[in-house]
Amino acid sequence: MALGKAGIRQHPGDDAKFPLVLGSDGAGAVAAVGSGVRGFTVGDQVYGAGGAFYAQYVTVRAEDIARVPRGIGPTEAAILAISGLSALQGIDDVLELKAGDTLIIHGATGGVGTLAVQFAKLRGLKVLATASNDEGLALVTRLGADAVVNGKTSDIAAAAQRFAPHGVDAVLGLVGGNALERCIDALRQDGRGRVAYLYGMEPLPKPRLGIRMTLYSYISGVREFERLNTAVEAARLRVPIAAEYSLADAAKAHERLEIGHLLGKIVLHVRE
Repeated sequence: MALGKAGIRQHPGDDAKFPLVLGSDGAGAVAAVGSGVRGFTVGDQVYGAGGAFYAQYVTVRAEDIARVPRGIGPTEAAILAISGLSALQGIDDVLELKAGDTLIIHGATGGVGTLAVQFAKLRGLKVLATASNDEGLALVTRLGADAVVNGKTSDIAAAAQRFAPHGVDAVLGLVGGNALERCIDALRQDGRGRVAYLYGMEPLPKPRLGIRMTLYSYISGVREFERLNTAVEAARLRVPIAAEYSLADAAKAHERLEIGHLLGKIVLHVRE
């Protein structure tokens, strides 16, 4: 099983070498172990990040995989690695939030956002989540958001004022545009407000004087996956799946991905 990005298919980059196998994260069973690898045996159920997961077999560095955590099935595990690491590291490492802090998660219904809501609540944060439709608002409410607002049709400034009258501590920006700018406007004005936004997001937010703004990407590694698994199990994490496709229907999966407005992520089943 694996998940891929249609954008890589459309814009593979100047350094791409063909044939190019897509798939940035996935899950499955260990089929073989390299001579220098310790801690894994054939048959272990694992998940991880790397490349070429649109394949029945894929070679991955041992530090880029981990055993599937308790409470997570193989389908959910296939879309956990990159989104999970991005969500947890954004909250813990980039924004450095602590219990009682207030956080706006903008674009909370996607793969990273749905997990970020749950990790934020695990850390004791107060969460205002944005979504673009009623289904998304209902989803992030079920996942634990303290307050929700439609980022397209509602007044974000008013919602943020009710949520944090003295200003929000931080913003996790997962979708760019004017709505993200309005979320940033809601930050506290004492020089301690901060924003984290993911690499690859467009358009990027405008620089703000007195606000710490950090562009980041997930970091893989043994300790990072250990930390993620601990958080997944402690949060009893739910991994929303927007749709599932077979490998033969990968093009249809990409078309659906391009439409956007997904509640969670898309799973591609490489082998039934």
